[in-house]
Amino acid sequence: MFGSLGAPELLIILLIVIVIFGARRLPELGKSLGEGIKNFKRAVSSHKEENNSSNPPTTPNPPAAN
Repeated sequence: MFGSLGAPELLIILLIVIVIFGARRLPELGKSLGEGIKNFKRAVSSHKEENNSSNPPTTPNPPAAN
């Protein structure tokens, strides 16, 4: 999921985030991030539904008789 990032690297990143934002704001940041991801997924799925409903599947035309 994170490519070549292992546990030590993730812990260092977490410590940096805690130092920058503080431990009290972490739950708030996590909630905001989760809501943003949820809204993004909802927008993408509704966009896909709009494209599917506006472009009905086409049936091929039968060959013309000569």
